[in-house]
Amino acid sequence: MIDNTAKLLDIVALTIDLPQYNLWRGQVGTVVEILANGAAFEVEFSDRNGRTYESLGLRPEQIMILHFEPVSPDAKSEAIAV
Repeated sequence: MIDNTAKLLDIVALTIDLPQYNLWRGQVGTVVEILANGAAFEVEFSDRNGRTYESLGLRPEQIMILHFEPVSPDAKSEAIAV
């Protein structure tokens, strides 16, 4: 099974647009804090030079974990209801 629970320093992408923060679906950030026992995550968005331009708390359904390794054909991803 693929673990879809975000962990500290996981790379994630937004699943929604957040125009009030000038953040858009697909933008990539890093989990820098786990909040409320995993009910929310502080995600930091940085530019190519490593400068943070936004940091905010997001719910699990607002982000998806990015995977950089091949996934076994036997692994099954759990769907998250939004």
